[in-house]
Order: sequence, then C-alpha cells, then structure tokens
Amino acid sequence: MKWLITGGCGFIGTGLIRFLLAEGGHGIRVFDNLSTGTRDDLGQVAPFTEGSGAEAPFPEAGEVELIVGDILDEAALSQAADKADVVVHLAANTGVGPSVEDPRHDCLTNVLGTFNALEAARHNGVGRFVFASSGAPAGEVEPPIHEELPPHPVAPYGASKLAGEGYCSAYFRSFGVETVALRFGNVYGPGSIHKGSVVAKFIKEALSGERLEIYGDGSQTRDFIFIDDLVRAIRLAAAQPHVGGETFQIATSQETTVGEIAALLVSLLAAHGVRDVEVFNGEKRVGDVMRNYSDTRKAREWLGWQPEYGLEQGLDRTVHYFLS
Repeated sequence: MKWLITGGCGFIGTGLIRFLLAEGGHGIRVFDNLSTGTRDDLGQVAPFTEGSGAEAPFPEAGEVELIVGDILDEAALSQAADKADVVVHLAANTGVGPSVEDPRHDCLTNVLGTFNALEAARHNGVGRFVFASSGAPAGEVEPPIHEELPPHPVAPYGASKLAGEGYCSAYFRSFGVETVALRFGNVYGPGSIHKGSVVAKFIKEALSGERLEIYGDGSQTRDFIFIDDLVRAIRLAAAQPHVGGETFQIATSQETTVGEIAALLVSLLAAHGVRDVEVFNGEKRVGDVMRNYSDTRKAREWLGWQPEYGLEQGLDRTVHYFLS
C-alpha cells in the first residue's frame, strides 16, 4: 500500500516505518514539521528522499519520502495525501502537562490538525484513515476502560483527542472515509529518546545521574504497551475490513502503578550497571488520571490483535536501547 504518515519522524512513526519496510511492498511518505522527531531519527530507520509533495509521484515500494510541513497547513497536507491508500495520523501535541500549560495550542494542533488530515483524506479518496488517540478521552472513570464508556476528559489533551475521535466518526458516517481510532496505552520502547512519557523520562533521569521524580505518591496506574505490539495494531487497523468508524483500545489489559514501574526500572538499570538510582515523590500533577488500564477484547475480536511483549521484557529492551 501507499502510506502517508503524519508525524512519521517521531517515536511511533519510525517504529511503524521500520515494520512496514521489513514487511515489504509499501511506499511511504512522511509529513512532519520536525518539532519533535528529526531527519536523523528517520534516517536511522531508512534512507529517504526529501520532497515538496506538489504533483510529485508517490514513493514506490521500499521508498521513503519526507515532506517537511505542518498539519495546520491544509493545502500542503492535502497535496501530501494525493494518491495515498492509507493515512496514519500520528502528528499531535502529546501529553497532559503541555495541554494544561497551553490548552489553545493543544486544541489547534489536535483538533484543527486532525480536521485538516481528515479533509485531505476525503478530497483525495484515501481508503483508510487511522487516528492515534489515547485513553485520555475516557478520563476519571472506573477501569478497565472500554470503548462504550461515556467520556469524561480530565485534561485538555483528553478533550482534544475526544474531538478527534468525534470527527473520525462523523467523517465515516457523513463522507464514507473509513476511519479507525486507536486509543493507545502508554507506549514505550526503543526509539523513544525524545519522549517525555514516564518510562523514557525515568531512564533519561537515571542515566543523567538525577533522581527519578514520581508525581504524587506513585499509586496512579497506567497500561504500558511495547512499541512493536503497537505498530502491529496500526498495521492491522489499516487493512482489516468492516472496521470503518470504529474505536479500539490498544494496550495490554494490565494495570501497573507508576511506583512499580520505577522500582522495576531501578532493578533493570542496576543489572545493566547503572546503580544507586534514587527515587523521590514530587507534587501531584494537574490533570493526571489516577487509574487507567484497558479492556482490549474488542481489538482482539475485530482486529485479530493482542500484545506479545511482557512488561519486564519490553523494559529491558528499552533500557538496552538507551544505554547503546
């Protein structure tokens, strides 16, 4: 297939590109403003050419092209989607903290940017649109989170992702764009050097000789999913028939506290020679949900997907990546 991946220079994007190139038969166009991922990050996955997207032929199988552009540029994004079979929309303002600090920027990027990506898919006759959502739209609810729970976002980030899900539903039902929204758990793994999420944050703090700061008492829970498991879900969502307009929880159905993650990482780091790592509890962060893990039965039944990596196995591979 011909893939347009917005935010393709980032952690998940490069993981997906690596997977698609190994599978073979895919032409890949990346649309990225380089605000997080870089040319070097993309170059570590594959050689690529740099294009403008204006009336250019779509990359052939095995080729990767980078178009530097912003998802708020409607015309440039529409040009980039020309001749694509599938759009994977990963570009976003990510995280609770940044959305609380600047909710307007979060809204513009995640709501208007997603709208622009959907319009690009609609006007170019793109067959499938995969949207990177999150557990954040569900908000403070009794877990496990499933697709039918009424949403109650806590932070602006959750609200903006919920709006994206709503537009995906509307574009399927109004215009026939086969949208699939994937609610990612807390993704970690090799390639996450630029991530500010908890696993990457803890490892970077430890390797810099800093103490690991847990926001609050560490009892808040998350559902941690390894990058290789996540990109398999994206690949399935891009091709599985009869899933247009649907939303899926993509996680592991395992509830792990942030305190448990910190303790496990301290142990793994010590095994790799990084010893005497200290942990401390800081202030609770505004907008943080206390409990969050997913019921993934729908993804298993509709997409034929389930996670394969255990937490300790995935964390060990992540520590090794950061050390090397």
